[in-house]
Amino acid sequence: MNIFETTVIAIGEDAEDFKQENMLLLFGEDAPPELSDFCYKITLAPIKEKIVPEMALCFNDTIYRITAVGEVAEENLRQLGHITINFDGATTSEMPGTIYVEQKELPDLKIGDTISISK
Repeated sequence: MNIFETTVIAIGEDAEDFKQENMLLLFGEDAPPELSDFCYKITLAPIKEKIVPEMALCFNDTIYRITAVGEVAEENLRQLGHITINFDGATTSEMPGTIYVEQKELPDLKIGDTISISK
């Protein structure tokens, strides 16, 4: 069951740069100009339940197990559509606005792709 689902609506020209750091940045339609080039822009969408480790973060059909959730990540995602996704598999959150997922190859996102979180 999906507790969150959104769509990629734009890709900043430097968004791919963060892949070198095993990260992706998401931001809603109103990303500030200084961050816009570095983000995958998404539509704002409701979050139906608390996001917790062991849930699945999905990019289309590619599934990543969530390993840790920063203390403000859910609220930032709800209000701004903004989170950092770190693909290092950390089990404790070092950055409050970050969702950590299992370590494996990062997705190749395109406009129109679906991003979801499920139980």
